[in-house]
Formats: sequence, structure tokens, C-alpha cells
Amino acid sequence: MAESLVIVPTYNEKDNIQTVVERVNALGVDIDILVVDDNSPDGTAEIVKELQTKYENLHLMERVGKLGLGSAYVAGFKWALKRDYEYILEMDADLSHNPFDIPRLINRAKEGYDVVIGSRYCNGVNVIHWPIKRLILSYGANKYTRMVTGLPIKDCTSGFKCYRREVLESIDLERIKSSGYSFQIEMKFRAWKKGFSLVEVPIIFEERSEGRSKMTKAIIYEAVFMVWKLKILSLLGLLK
Repeated sequence: MAESLVIVPTYNEKDNIQTVVERVNALGVDIDILVVDDNSPDGTAEIVKELQTKYENLHLMERVGKLGLGSAYVAGFKWALKRDYEYILEMDADLSHNPFDIPRLINRAKEGYDVVIGSRYCNGVNVIHWPIKRLILSYGANKYTRMVTGLPIKDCTSGFKCYRREVLESIDLERIKSSGYSFQIEMKFRAWKKGFSLVEVPIIFEERSEGRSKMTKAIIYEAVFMVWKLKILSLLGLLK
């Protein structure tokens, strides 16, 4: 078994998942892949099953329905912890995160950092093919999150991360109920408040070229209120 695992949640990613798997396996590093599929009606899971005949390091978790990004990662984290992976990564399935950046994240974790974040904003703004409205929304949301929570990073909503296993072991995953941007904020905040170190690694984020974005107004609203919930829980000493 590899010491690293990358978790890739999917819902209707048939146009991208093969490329993701092939690019991860082209890295030449010892890493396993776990695809967590939410019963994609487009046949994403069937493509993964076909790829499993070629790649022994490819694993598939099939869920009963569209249960959300946050719960997909939590399920993946639990799966990873049971199998003693040392480095556990999150990565989108739509190729907005470049798999070739994975070794950079793992290497920083091996240097001793607990949570390594692939950051769009730690070295200027490194986003391709986003409309200006989307860019302003994302950049503003990150500034708002930093202001409310005090998180010492510039990309609080990044979904490209590498955790040392000790971080995930220390967090009560049963308490994680958020999804989307709020999930990304919550995981970083909980890790930081437990004293784990966070570091950002600059990446270039490229908007998906195939399939449809999963961004919704509900995800945005959830994130707006989540930062205050986390702040209050922290002040009251109720964050676990």
C-alpha cells in the first residue's frame, strides 16, 4: 500500500475522471487514488471500474445518491484512516486542480507542515478562465473569512490540500456536516485551532473545460454563515 492517498469526489464527471486517473498515475510517485462517487447518472463509476482493471492503485467508493462534497470527503477520510495512509489529499475531479502539483503538496507535508494548501491567492491571483464576477466573489469571500475567523492564510476556500494523518485523527469527523466552500473553511479552521501548522503552496487554478460547475447559491450562503458559527463555537470553547 502507498503512504499517500488522493481522494477525488465525483458527480457526473465522466468527461474528466479518466484524465485525472491517468495524470495521477503519470506522476511516478507512490500514491493511491480513491474516487468517491455519488451515484452519478452519467456512468462515472462504470468508467472507474474499467480503469481499475488497469490501475491497481485505483479504488472506488459508490454512494447511494448525491450526498454532497463535504460528506464525500469525510467518508474518504474515514476510509483512509482505517488503512493507515500517512498523507491524505483532497482534489477536484474537474481538472481545475493540476494533478502534477500533488508531489509539491506532499513534499511540504514531509517537511513537517500539517496542512498543505494549494493556494490561488498566496502569490497574487492565479486563476484562469473565471469571469471577473466569479473572481471578485471568491477573492472577497476569502478576505471576509480571514476577517471573521482570523485564519492566517490567503486561500481559505481552496479544495486542493494535503493533510498529515494526525490532523484528521484529531478532528471529530462526525461533527463535520458542511459542504462546498464551508467544508473547506471548516476543516482548515478546526485544524488551525487544534494547533496544527498550515502552509500555502502557489498553484494555478484553471476553471473546468468539461462538464458543469457544482457551485450554487446555497453553497455560498452556507459559507457566509459557517464562518460565524465557527467563530462563536471557538469563543465558547465548544469546537471539537
